[in-house]
Amino acid sequence: MAIDRFSTPLYGVAEAASYLAVPPSTLSTWAYGYERGTVRGRPVITAKSPSRRHEPALPFVGLAEGYALAAFRHSGVPLQRIRPAIDALERELGVEYALASRRLYTDGAEVLYDFAEHAGDTPEGESARELVVVRNNQRVFSQIVEDYLRRVEFAADGYAQVIRLPQYRVAEVTVDPDHAFGRPRFAHGGARLEDVIDLFRAGEPLDTVAEEYGLSRAEVEDAVRVATRTAA
Repeated sequence: MAIDRFSTPLYGVAEAASYLAVPPSTLSTWAYGYERGTVRGRPVITAKSPSRRHEPALPFVGLAEGYALAAFRHSGVPLQRIRPAIDALERELGVEYALASRRLYTDGAEVLYDFAEHAGDTPEGESARELVVVRNNQRVFSQIVEDYLRRVEFAADGYAQVIRLPQYRVAEVTVDPDHAFGRPRFAHGGARLEDVIDLFRAGEPLDTVAEEYGLSRAEVEDAVRVATRTAA
């Protein structure tokens, strides 16, 4: 099956949330918006409404957009505070799927800094300011956001193509729509993460699992650690 990373649904909400290390309820709000009394929030990532439960909803570009939002979230900034800043990013960067674009990495900090300056001492301005620092007279993302964005590789069209998932300390686990239908796999050897975890859960020792898939014991231990934490 040919996969279009902008339109082919690949991930369910709960599945994508586990890859991004955010609660499924949070990702659902990003994907479909929310309505709380008279307050409404629009969707901020690309997603489809599946006709059946557990069907894929997010294309790869939606996962990549969610990844950028996860970076903002993990830096301690609540999304509701920076929704206006995200609107400014999309408007000022002038590209579709701005959160999944190389332009976010190269120009996004400058846009957010300018937004914060115009927003002044409002909660939205303060929150946007927390995402940006001035280093060597340049506006750049804060360290947490920068560390996230460095893990994205972009295709020739300027949009995300490969994401290295941030929750692994030893193993390098990537998501790439051109391999394994976008499921996480080990950069070292190419084994699907799911296959490695399944073999371990079937009762095989760590060393046996590592040998089977050409991985180090430390890589397998790291994968099991994350899988155990996610399942908890």
